[in-house]
Amino acid sequence: MKNECYDILIIGGGPAGATLARLLPKRYRVILIDKKQKENGFEKPCGGLLSEDAQRSLAQLNITMPKEILADPQIFSVKTIDVETGLIRHYQRTYINLDRHKFDMWLLSLIPDNVKKTNGIVRSFHKDEKGYTVELFDGRIFHTRYIVGADGANSIVRKTLYPNKTMPSYVAIQQSFREQHKTPFYSCIFDKKTSDCCSWSISKDDVLIFGGAFAPQNCRKAFEKQKQRLEKYGFRFGKPLKTEACIVLRPKSYFDICTGKDKAFLIGEAAGFISPSSLEGISFAINSAILLAQTFTLQSKKKEKEYHKKTIHLRIKILLKILKCPFMYHPVLRKLVMLSGYTSIDVK
Repeated sequence: MKNECYDILIIGGGPAGATLARLLPKRYRVILIDKKQKENGFEKPCGGLLSEDAQRSLAQLNITMPKEILADPQIFSVKTIDVETGLIRHYQRTYINLDRHKFDMWLLSLIPDNVKKTNGIVRSFHKDEKGYTVELFDGRIFHTRYIVGADGANSIVRKTLYPNKTMPSYVAIQQSFREQHKTPFYSCIFDKKTSDCCSWSISKDDVLIFGGAFAPQNCRKAFEKQKQRLEKYGFRFGKPLKTEACIVLRPKSYFDICTGKDKAFLIGEAAGFISPSSLEGISFAINSAILLAQTFTLQSKKKEKEYHKKTIHLRIKILLKILKCPFMYHPVLRKLVMLSGYTSIDVK
């Protein structure tokens, strides 16, 4: 089998990898390796909502999103439920409800033809005198000057580069059910007894999606217990149509974020660019990819340092969200915020 050589090899074709592949200068020979298939209806357990920050990121790229990606209905508020205290508040939000798999495939479709796209899963990679040698599980081998980890929470690039640097992780579990509620809604749920993170629900094309982030130990048991506790709040689940799960990172420190070294780079969640308060990651994925693409337009030989400098505002944004977390996740502070009714709206 003939080995192929590239300037830049990107692992992962989510919003981070797809955006980077589209924006890199054409003078580079680029390959993107992704495990998704067009026919695969897998939807990452994240609810499938496009936040205002993510919308702004797309606007900065001057691209418009086709209506086929949208899901029905569009909802303009989030119903926040504190299970421990029984408090419920509604807050106005301008999220866009979408089909996450179609969204990912659309971003991949924008990649120019000069970038090679191939399906596969990376088994391992190691540094050599010219860059990196990358081996896939199917036996294919690629050589590249630079490698980019856009491969999410389980990033093989991050694990290889920083084997001793771990970040708090959760298991995101999500199920789909036939919609049984008369009025579709979007909710954000806090339940101290089952998770120190959050859960969510969203109506999407006559399907109710319910998911949450849980500590790895006994995560499925905690998920099922939370579903039972939500029944008194009017939730109707029934028999699940589909169950999905994945690992999600949640940075607790500014220093959890790693941007790369030795001709290797990390973008999106692989770098730690994900909101520790809401677990929103699409905006960080797109923005970090934009910054790395800009780095590759420079003639500097120290691209790792240039990229690290460019991402300082993203790292500061993560730090600010870390400081925001106590007001969302500390039971007493959350109760005070919800009792105040600050920025909430009355639902008739």
